[in-house]
Parts: sequence; structure tokens; C-alpha cells
Amino acid sequence: MAGLLRKPSGVSGHVHALSPEDAGWGHVGFDLWRLAPGEAAEGRLEGREAILVLVEGHADVTAAGQDFGRMGDRLDVFEKTAPHCLYVPPGSDWRAVAATGVTLAVCTAPSPGGRAAQRLGPDGIALEARGEGTNLRHINNIAMEARDVADSLLVTEVFTPAGHWSSYPPHRHDEDDFPNITYLEETYYHRLNPGTGFGIQRVFTDDLSLDETMAVGDHDLVLVPRGHHPCAAPYGVEMYYLNVMAGPRRNWRFRTHPDFERLVG
Repeated sequence: MAGLLRKPSGVSGHVHALSPEDAGWGHVGFDLWRLAPGEAAEGRLEGREAILVLVEGHADVTAAGQDFGRMGDRLDVFEKTAPHCLYVPPGSDWRAVAATGVTLAVCTAPSPGGRAAQRLGPDGIALEARGEGTNLRHINNIAMEARDVADSLLVTEVFTPAGHWSSYPPHRHDEDDFPNITYLEETYYHRLNPGTGFGIQRVFTDDLSLDETMAVGDHDLVLVPRGHHPCAAPYGVEMYYLNVMAGPRRNWRFRTHPDFERLVG
């Protein structure tokens, strides 16, 4: 597998284009467009479903032969309002034309098809607190297990305050042993406030056969093929990330690292 830290290819256009083949796994795909007003992003899905997330900006969106009109609300992701999102089934074309500056994430995974295109947010998404102390963060659950809105995809946003930890205590979901644990590949699309800051993410297995610690920058992408994957925001730097998960089944079951189980409960 190539490196787990993926830098954007530039500051505009199609800056991330991660296929399962490129990642070296079988399920998750992730694309990111950064568009100026009037610019467009588009694609066609073959055997894969997608959730389009308007991370920032306003765009006119069509998908699966339908016009969904103008989507998007927040101009800055750190406004923390609920995102505008759209489910697009396999076999469909989609297109987004930017009305303002736009950051558009396209999250994909295999699907047999059969669902209709539909809006997934902002309605039905509410910011939730998780954790306490310096483990407190806030979650926008876009398409987690409780919402039956996709065949494979699990998608969520997380806002981590400056000086706090996230995806912590360390946990993993890299075995197909439901209901104890599920195998889910995962990507983290990171944003930082200020954008000149950095965050830290470590990906490691119990036996340390995989052990990478990365300094992540604004718009970086981190791949989690297996193992634990905590991250931290330094003092003075807010962290946002968009998580995409998928695997053989659409259930999120994980195991906490045994050395950190005392922190759970």
C-alpha cells in the first residue's frame, strides 16, 4: 500500500481522487473538488453509490436525472452548521456548478443499487457532543448506521476543539466478526483553523506492524486500512474531519485498544 497521508494535488479543481485500487483496498473511494464560482464538477457512478457533501459553499446540483436546485449553506466549514448532502445511486450521473467558492466531497462505495437519489441534509442532522474533558468533540452524523440511507457508506463530520483529542480512546474496526467487530476501511479528510496550522494522527496496530504518525495539514487525506487511528488538535488549532467508512456490511462495531479500556464507560 502507498503512504497513508495523501496531500492535495493543488489548491483548486479535482484535488483528491482516491479509488479503491489506488488505496489498495476494496470499498472506500473519496474525491474532493475545490471550485471557483461558475466552475463545475461531475461524474458517473458505475456499481458504486455516492454521498455528495457540500463541505463549503453553494452549488446547483443535478443527479440521477433530477434537479436538486441550489444546495449548501455554510461558507466556512467551521461555522459548524449541518451540511447539505445528497445520496446518488449507482448507474447515475451527477453534476455540481459552483455559485460561490465550493468545497465538494464525493464519498463512494460499492452498491447493488435500488435506492433513489435523495437529500440527506441539512434536515435530519443535528450537532451532537461526544466525550468529555479534552476528549470532547462534536459530531454531525450524516449517514451513520441509525440512518438507513445507503447500502455501504457510513459518513460523518467531526469538529475537534483546539487542544483536544478525537477518535480517542484508540479503537480499531479491522476484523469481520459481527457483532463483536466489523471490517471497515476509513478515510479522514482534514481541515484546520487556522489553515496554516497542523494536526497529528497516528495509525497503528496492536502488534505495531503498522505504526505511522503523521502531521496533517489543511485539506490532507489520511487512509486507515487497519488498526487504531486517534488524532489530536494542538492548542490554538481547531480540527475538522470528514470520515468515510465502508466494508462488507454497513455496521460500525469496534474494539478499544486494551491499554485504554480503563478510559471507556
